[in-house]
Amino acid sequence: MHHGGIYAEEIAGKAYDTRILTRFARYVAPYRASIVTVLLILPLVAACRLAQPWIIKLAIDGHITTGKMAGLETIALAFSGILLIESLLSFIEVFLLQSVGQRVMADMRKELFQHVMNLPVSWFDHVPTGSAVTRLTSDVEVLGEMFASGIITIIGDILLLAGIVSVMLWMNPKLSLVTFSVLPLLGYVAYTFRQRMRQSFREVRARLARLNSFLAESIGGISIIQVFNRQKDEERRFNELNASYRDANMPVIFWDASLYAIVEALSSIAVALIIWYGGGEIVKGALTFGVLVAFIQYIEKFFTPIRDLSAKYSVMQGAMAALERIFALLDTPADKIPTDCYVSGQSGPAESVPVVYSEHLPLIEFRNVSFAYRDSENALEELNLSIRQGERVALVGESGGGKTTITRLLTRLYEIDNGTILLNGEDIRSLPLPVLRRRIGIVLQDPCLFSGSIEFNICLGDEQARARVHMAAAIVGADGFIERLPKGYQEEVLERGNNLSTGEKQLISFARAVAFDPEILVLDEATASVDSAAEQMIQQGISALMRGRTSLVVAHRLSTIQDADRIVVIHRARKEEEGTHGELMELQGFYYRLHQLQFA
Repeated sequence: MHHGGIYAEEIAGKAYDTRILTRFARYVAPYRASIVTVLLILPLVAACRLAQPWIIKLAIDGHITTGKMAGLETIALAFSGILLIESLLSFIEVFLLQSVGQRVMADMRKELFQHVMNLPVSWFDHVPTGSAVTRLTSDVEVLGEMFASGIITIIGDILLLAGIVSVMLWMNPKLSLVTFSVLPLLGYVAYTFRQRMRQSFREVRARLARLNSFLAESIGGISIIQVFNRQKDEERRFNELNASYRDANMPVIFWDASLYAIVEALSSIAVALIIWYGGGEIVKGALTFGVLVAFIQYIEKFFTPIRDLSAKYSVMQGAMAALERIFALLDTPADKIPTDCYVSGQSGPAESVPVVYSEHLPLIEFRNVSFAYRDSENALEELNLSIRQGERVALVGESGGGKTTITRLLTRLYEIDNGTILLNGEDIRSLPLPVLRRRIGIVLQDPCLFSGSIEFNICLGDEQARARVHMAAAIVGADGFIERLPKGYQEEVLERGNNLSTGEKQLISFARAVAFDPEILVLDEATASVDSAAEQMIQQGISALMRGRTSLVVAHRLSTIQDADRIVVIHRARKEEEGTHGELMELQGFYYRLHQLQFA
């Protein structure tokens, strides 16, 4: 909720970066047939538009001014036929472009989401959720607009402009030169406005991301905001961000409107020059009335795409800014997960590799492990810890001492800075991440539930785990309350599990761990957020969950871990004590003082 600097983002790059467009072409390549079809249609559309003023000239000079009505019907039918052909071709062009745009957006969203799912957890520590969501939604959506009225249609506009210039020069070079006298000024205006609008578009995208970040944070923490009566303060912060986003759009609107108005004025000046000079030529007999009318229509068609240039330039600039941000996200290094670790429809490893245990090696071993979230302070220093197969080890100590960090390093949510973590004698960094994480089940303090059925929340879509859903629920004692629900295992879970109690949500997370059948179990403050009654309800689930598994338990409540095989005291990033409950009480050190504080 601190948005003074409001997640400042880097805004840099060129207005049109060839490297970015070349990279973007990879996503368009699968649909090259549709793009080629559109490129073939564009010259035909341009030809239809070029033919219309010429047909009108023929009608005026050959029939209307001479009074010859014979053949005028044929010209009228030809004009109508060309209009119909242009309409049909334009429909095909727009349909194909927008279809390709939607497919490209779907492909990019798929790749972005897959990439985000594999980003290291440390990336999410400093990137606002709203910023990531913006890149997967509105940034990608801008690319659809680019296809609809941007990158390809500009080619059609260029063909039309080149055709108009050629026809006008062919019809009357002198009148054409008079008309084109405004083009140098038009080119200068377009170049100047391009420079002014470039930064404005990037600023708009950056401030939209900040606004989305704030909204995601505020809505996620709505209960805290209301309990502490901070609604007015949050409204003030939102109004600041909203005003900032509005103000960022104002320069875009100003330059857009100015460019449109200037082009409109230059178009009117060009028409006035044609009437002035062409009228004099008609009086002299050097020019026909049909040519003058055709020139006026050609000028209108010439300036129409230039008038639309501001809108198309807006779309292209927005798309370039969006592509910069999308590719910056895709370039963020992700965890390397070999594709052969998965099979279709399964979230776990494709094959279960038999694990050969050694009686002489601990199952888990931390050797001189050090780690820091920030450079200034270590979260762990020179940790040495061994856990044998089937052993239950508890980690205790003050908050922030490094207990949870140990579990995060074991699952490689974060990578260690120094030292080694071994799993049955093998460095965990040499194991593919899916293989490593498949062997470890985690139950967190705040159970994470997703929208969907209770069955889905237990198996998370994994087919192997789905087959064990009912058995897992029965083992941890969750089947009782689940079967009492109207739809049983198909009961829908509301957002964040708001239709379930804290204890029920925790039992579902226990059932999830059992369903995935891990050999190593990590309980990270699994009962810290529940009351005593709920804790009694889930103690049976915890005991069933730990049975036959190697367990690493992070706990504040010492009453829950007194029967652990070994208790390790973590104090200020270091291992201070280690032993059973009785041994540590006799030692009268850190653990003894923690026990006295809780039970005094």
